[in-house]
Amino acid sequence: MPLASSSAAAIVVSLLLAGASLAAGAQNAPSRTVPVKIRIVTEHGPIVASLSDTPASRDFLALLPLKLTLGDHAATEKIADLPERLSKKGAPAGYAPRTGDMAYYAPWGNLALYHKDFRYSDGLIKLGQIDEGLAILRRSGAMRVTVERVEPAQP
Repeated sequence: MPLASSSAAAIVVSLLLAGASLAAGAQNAPSRTVPVKIRIVTEHGPIVASLSDTPASRDFLALLPLKLTLGDHAATEKIADLPERLSKKGAPAGYAPRTGDMAYYAPWGNLALYHKDFRYSDGLIKLGQIDEGLAILRRSGAMRVTVERVEPAQP
């Protein structure tokens, strides 16, 4: 009888350890979060973008809602000064932005919305991607905008 009860105890302990291992694995698995959406309200219609999950993007999100004036720059982007500097933690030294990118240019402390591809720039940090309304950015001239978080739909 002692052999049977020690075998049963070993099985129970093995099952408990396996369950604990599975639970720990689930806790360490990457979370599948929905990207945070923002809306840039203009007189010409809305621009919708998805933010990346980075320290700089989280800092930007904390500034919202935000009223800005977007101005033309280098015939490739609209830029606006931000009221506060964003985090550069964990960001690459720079990158080459593509059409539709939303970025932070750390040396100037400004927001950049790209309507054309551009060359590699030191200090440029990608914040996210424009999903809708890119054509609005191609309009010439300055525009007053309000940037706000799009709240997720409630089930």
